[in-house]
Amino acid sequence: MKTHRRTALIALTALVACGAGPVRAQVPIPQVAPAPGSPAHQAGHAEHAMVAAANPLAVAAGVAVLRRGGSAVDAAVAVQAVLGLVEPQSSGLGGGSFLLFYDAKTRRVTAYDGREVAPAGASTRQFIGADGHPLPFGQAVVGGIATGVPGAIAMLDLAQRQHGRLPWSSLFGDAHRLASSGFVVSPRLGGMIASNFPQNSAADVVAYFTKADGTRYQAGDVLKNPAYAATLGAIAAQRSKGLLAGPIAAQIIARVGLGPLPSSMTLADLAAYRPHMGAALCAPYHARIICTPQAPSGGLPLQEALGLLAHTDIAARGASDARGWEEFAEASRLAYADRDRYEGDPAFVTVPVAGLLAPDYLSQRARLIGETAAPQVTWGQPKDAPSPGADATPEPGGTSHIVIVDAAGNVVSMTTTVESIFGSGRMVGGFFLNNQLTDFSFAPEAGDGTPAANAVAGGKRPRSSMAPVIILNGKNRFEAALGSPGGSSIIAYNLKGVVGVVDWHLAPQQVTSLPNLVAHGQSFTADPFPADITAGLAARGLPLDTARGENSGLQVIVRAARGYDGGADPRREGLARGF
Repeated sequence: MKTHRRTALIALTALVACGAGPVRAQVPIPQVAPAPGSPAHQAGHAEHAMVAAANPLAVAAGVAVLRRGGSAVDAAVAVQAVLGLVEPQSSGLGGGSFLLFYDAKTRRVTAYDGREVAPAGASTRQFIGADGHPLPFGQAVVGGIATGVPGAIAMLDLAQRQHGRLPWSSLFGDAHRLASSGFVVSPRLGGMIASNFPQNSAADVVAYFTKADGTRYQAGDVLKNPAYAATLGAIAAQRSKGLLAGPIAAQIIARVGLGPLPSSMTLADLAAYRPHMGAALCAPYHARIICTPQAPSGGLPLQEALGLLAHTDIAARGASDARGWEEFAEASRLAYADRDRYEGDPAFVTVPVAGLLAPDYLSQRARLIGETAAPQVTWGQPKDAPSPGADATPEPGGTSHIVIVDAAGNVVSMTTTVESIFGSGRMVGGFFLNNQLTDFSFAPEAGDGTPAANAVAGGKRPRSSMAPVIILNGKNRFEAALGSPGGSSIIAYNLKGVVGVVDWHLAPQQVTSLPNLVAHGQSFTADPFPADITAGLAARGLPLDTARGENSGLQVIVRAARGYDGGADPRREGLARGF
């Protein structure tokens, strides 16, 4: 095995320069089978600035802000406002987010944490039923106890105060117009409206998506949301206080306080919310610098998986080599095992970040990546690791991702969510409330009473898989940004994205179109691969379960020789566009 020393935390300015940007592959690569012609439509090139997001209306709003001279953060505010309207199954005003910002002048990456928090009165056993067993997810997800204090708008408020160029109040025009005049329901939203998720039986979901004739909205229908427009007006005028104080805040408290499973959330919880800001978690990988958010995000396990892959020959294998995918899968399994055991809110539990990313620990763990899949994978013992109890966290896949580069070269990579489909199914002010607290472990402790790292506690942030990525070269110059939605699978989706860009030298749309393979414990779920790769993986002990596929939503922008190239996941409705 070749080795590549990797440190847990590194000052970006101390790295040596690397070579020029990647050379794009000219050989056939495996890819998913999207709708005819969609990858070509979804890919884009721009000379000055670009947005890649999950809905064309949101992309258009972001590009319009950039054309007006807005910053990447300004555009992110506009994109989020539209996504919350046209893609409410994934993110919104009532959710949370992690955002990375690359400053082209200082060449530094800052991490903004807008993760929701549990109310002060949250109970460690609030997801335990009367029978003493964890509640079924379908019951918990629609309860008032599922909702955490929303953080996305407060986080964007903070980031925009620091990096915005346009007035905050000017960033909501497109979203306000679409909410007032109506927007066309997309095929993806139409499919979610017709789905059988638990939230779809909730009274607010039924009311919002039912037309006057008693039928449900479907793709092609025009849907208006004047209440959402009014909420945007309050936020435009009062910034995040328009959401976390005043009439809308009172509506939130009233709605989550109703049964079943009412919440303890108060107006004081909303008023006390503060987003976090600090240095990103950055580490070298194959002559690049990979930056992610800190814990409790999915950035830590993503960084660990890359540290493990740095000890393999995956870069020489390519996307058509079964051995490369086996290495990918085994690194994923090892990182997931450590993450499931140790990660929680670092304000409440000890997360052994330095130990998990220490060169000697990564080298030791990487020796477990053999020619065939290990029969079983368990967590390791990094330096200074605590001994938490077993985890029992359900993680359904919702969420959305945004990548933006502005004309000054500043970059935003932002993952945003209301957690599951339509959040908790409860709506106020035209937007759905999150069910983010179901990202806590439903069982707060192991059988011997040892608390789980991700157990519920008042004021605590639940563990997240969201892991927006920014990739720099050795001179700390921007090279690429990417990210995906997808519940716990986000870590594997983003790992594929980094490997595709850095190791396999693929163009953005090629990266997004690669099949997904999510190896977590004894589960190997995947998109269909070419027959030779599938057979090769099976021979190496990785029988792929392709019954449901893997529903990523990867967005990628890379620096090109002149401007930027972008790609959007063909499994969803996104675009990469700019000017």
